[in-house]
Amino acid sequence: MRGATIRAMKNDALQVILSSCPPADAESIAARLVEHRLAACVKLLGPVRSVYRWEGAVQHDEEMVLMIKTTAQRWNALVDWMSENHPYDVPELIALDAGKTAEGYLGWVLQQTTQAPGA
Repeated sequence: MRGATIRAMKNDALQVILSSCPPADAESIAARLVEHRLAACVKLLGPVRSVYRWEGAVQHDEEMVLMIKTTAQRWNALVDWMSENHPYDVPELIALDAGKTAEGYLGWVLQQTTQAPGA
């Protein structure tokens, strides 16, 4: 990476959150996370096939994977929002800490997740 400064930060560390949802809900969830400044960016990956056990039966479903870019500081608010707005009873929310992030990209994520809505 030419000219990029890499650093790790604890309080404002970049987190990549993985979640899944029905394909019909993916675009709306992604847009609302960005609109509410809970995420700087959400990538929609898929569709994918998921095989899992739910309520005693093995399920086979088509889903979209949401790759949500946010900060550690926004984690609790994102979990609360997803718990209230996600169509699943138990939304998948897995946070991956980005040990190193290009300073410019991290600055953009911080700006997008901390400005007042509508700014």
